[in-house]
Amino acid sequence: MQMSKRDFLALGAAAGASMALPAWAQAKPLIANMNMFVPAAPGGGWDGTARAMERAAKAAGLVGTMQFENVGGAGGMVGLPRFVNQRKGQGNTLMVGGSVMIGAGIANKSPVTIKDVTPIARLTEEAGVIVVPANGKIKTWKELEAAIKANPKAVSVAGGSAGGTDHLILGMLIKALGKNPREAAYVAFAGGGPANAAILGGQVVAGISGYSEFEEQIKAGRMIPLAVSGKRRIPGVSVPTLTELGVNVSESNWRGVFAPPGISAAQREAMIDFVTKLNASAQWRQELETRKWTDAFMTERPFERDLAKDIEEKVVLMKELGLA
Repeated sequence: MQMSKRDFLALGAAAGASMALPAWAQAKPLIANMNMFVPAAPGGGWDGTARAMERAAKAAGLVGTMQFENVGGAGGMVGLPRFVNQRKGQGNTLMVGGSVMIGAGIANKSPVTIKDVTPIARLTEEAGVIVVPANGKIKTWKELEAAIKANPKAVSVAGGSAGGTDHLILGMLIKALGKNPREAAYVAFAGGGPANAAILGGQVVAGISGYSEFEEQIKAGRMIPLAVSGKRRIPGVSVPTLTELGVNVSESNWRGVFAPPGISAAQREAMIDFVTKLNASAQWRQELETRKWTDAFMTERPFERDLAKDIEEKVVLMKELGLA
């Protein structure tokens, strides 16, 4: 049987179509190369957020490659000036930050603060959890409460950077229990790893951090969760709120992303588009569920307004607690 040129070309086209990659695999990623700046040591909440973003963005075909730089210390105040000065005008660069950075800037009287970067989006919110080591003397909330009421200075508590959310929760807690928040025996750590080690090693009486940072140790039975700091319980976690326990305190830690100063309006819009698509992806939804993070997505003017309000409120609260 003879095959005409037209038939031959038609057959070739059909074969080519069947071998073609699916549309999502052919499409170029939204951003070919992205730089992710994490102003904290590996192993903490900001680093965990950045790594989760990478996993979800790559799986959703939104980014080609993502390069990381970790510069930890002082609740982001060591890394932040570096980000501002060295990354100025770079439109393919994001920094993870959040409420901890606000408090740290106030506590450290830093000349460079969260006001010096370009807000892109708030992503998540996470309640703190108060834990004790399973092999420690204190095993229940009532025992911890009694110890704080007796002498706050004798109850050492590990957490993130000075002036951060963990520190504020402890100050608010001590005040709510009728003691002076300036007597808090707070031990600040630059990352989740060192804080975990101090709690498990019995170097401190208790610890405060986001649930995801303690989850592995809680599930393994090495830490006992006594209370969570949010307005409601964490879904799937049977730990009461401080309010349920009769303590009028609620505070959560939000995390978001920021671009450097000096980027163009078009570059800012491209980053907002990226995080909006990331937030809507099934891969990011899975990360939120796995890590028990609350979706707190907000961008553009609403985020800027919320950020300004948060800064104002933190200044008042930290002065009240003797942290500013």
